[in-house]
Amino acid sequence: MGKLKDRTVVIGLGSPIMCDDAVGLKVSEAIESLRLPGIDTRQEAVGGLDIIPMVSGYRFAVIVDAIQTGSYEPGTVMIFDPESFDCTVHDVPAHDVNLATAIKMGRQMDNSTMPEIIKFIAVEVRDIRTVSEDMTPEAEAAVDPAKNAVLHVISGFRDPERNR
Repeated sequence: MGKLKDRTVVIGLGSPIMCDDAVGLKVSEAIESLRLPGIDTRQEAVGGLDIIPMVSGYRFAVIVDAIQTGSYEPGTVMIFDPESFDCTVHDVPAHDVNLATAIKMGRQMDNSTMPEIIKFIAVEVRDIRTVSEDMTPEAEAAVDPAKNAVLHVISGFRDPERNR
């Protein structure tokens, strides 16, 4: 545990040119604009094992991304723990690794450098296939609530009972 910086990283995942897939990037940018002490932000177009070095060394991590389940209205903001995705963890080739599997692998490789707590903020979106720099109105409207969800999670890192 001595290797971890007492800092939090907020990583927005997505593509700025794939319509609603940019929502994670926009949320991370919104957090960055607040210039909060102890908070680092990143906007990345990666997935799988590439997430491990991005969270490595941080005490806490929040990963924000678009999700398309079809089970929720577009614009719905959800907070998940990595354990919420245990059913999606599989032995697959490295290029097919999802985030949950990558986090599990990171913990198995060197748990001492992985964050104590990782949370996922997911925004249900309508369109991640259309090449466009504009998001749908539902995704655009979800940026502020998702930013607030990130702020809620960050405040809970210092008070674990509050974040359950």
